[in-house]
Amino acid sequence: MLIALTEYAEKHNRSSDTIRRMAERGALRTAHKIGRNWVVDSEESYPVKKRTIKKPITVVSMFAGCGGMDFGFLGGFDFLGKHYDKTRFNIVWANEINPAACEVYKTNVGDHIVEGDINDVMDTLPSYADVVIGGFPCQDISINGKMRGIKGARSGLYVTMVEAVRRIQPKVFVAENVGGLLLKQNKSSLDKILEDFGKLGYKVHHALYLASEYGVPQTRERVFIVGTREDMPEFVPPNPVPDSSITAKEAISDLEPLEANKEFSHIWSLAKVSGEQGNRRLIAERSGYTIRAECHGNIHFHYSLPRRISMREAARIQSFPDTFRFLPKLRETERQIGNAVPPVLAWHVAQAVEAVIERESV
Repeated sequence: MLIALTEYAEKHNRSSDTIRRMAERGALRTAHKIGRNWVVDSEESYPVKKRTIKKPITVVSMFAGCGGMDFGFLGGFDFLGKHYDKTRFNIVWANEINPAACEVYKTNVGDHIVEGDINDVMDTLPSYADVVIGGFPCQDISINGKMRGIKGARSGLYVTMVEAVRRIQPKVFVAENVGGLLLKQNKSSLDKILEDFGKLGYKVHHALYLASEYGVPQTRERVFIVGTREDMPEFVPPNPVPDSSITAKEAISDLEPLEANKEFSHIWSLAKVSGEQGNRRLIAERSGYTIRAECHGNIHFHYSLPRRISMREAARIQSFPDTFRFLPKLRETERQIGNAVPPVLAWHVAQAVEAVIERESV
């Protein structure tokens, strides 16, 4: 039975103007005009726009450590009063050789991590994932290391990431390393890395990121090498965030009155001043210095208190939220925090990677 649009609107609790506009653009299948008036079949269902449910973006993570990069890629956390939205990424496989780091990863990220030497577990890689991420070891490239470049035993492990990309053929890969990779003495290493990834059929982009420009209270410099498959759009790096600089005091001052607390990782090294690196005192009105993994207890001193900074304070400087739990062992936690990719920086890179995949479907 044909009824007027006003009656149809009343039946479906909609305004007459809304229904008329729907009729005019053809959204109502049976709507037509009789003379000057619109009518529609009373039995026609009200058209409901189908929601497009976007599929998760699957991720393989290599050299995951305690999970800083993975945690940032997943999003859905708060840091220093700012919320970082959950992303579409779903990590389906991760690997780390250090047992203690694996336990922290399981506690904060997920049980999907595979413990062991990457060379021994390569055959457990999934046949496909949309993205491969990883911060391959940097000890032989870091200015604090022996500067052997990719010929060193640790940094030479980048070849396993190249192999993973070759097998999986993801849409995008993200490899992270120290800023020292861009030094003149490491040029041959960088050129070889870019060449090896490029041979796999990827458009490879690399750039230096200063963590403090993305809301991380630390002057950490890191290189991100991002490759997009030849059939994918180009990668566009995330822009630095205006007015995002955070001082050491802003990041950790609220922790000053707290007593030592192992469960909260608010514990610190009692090492005295020595000739080793890491004996600088934080400057309250500047971002924190780079947190090192192999500081052997010689982590930076607090800007005002007569002690070195605590592990929770170091985690704050690395942009880990307070909800991220570390196991209460000082040296292991020190190493894990120093090795990690700052989650907030990783989140910004993840936004840019997600944008590549979004543009694929346009």
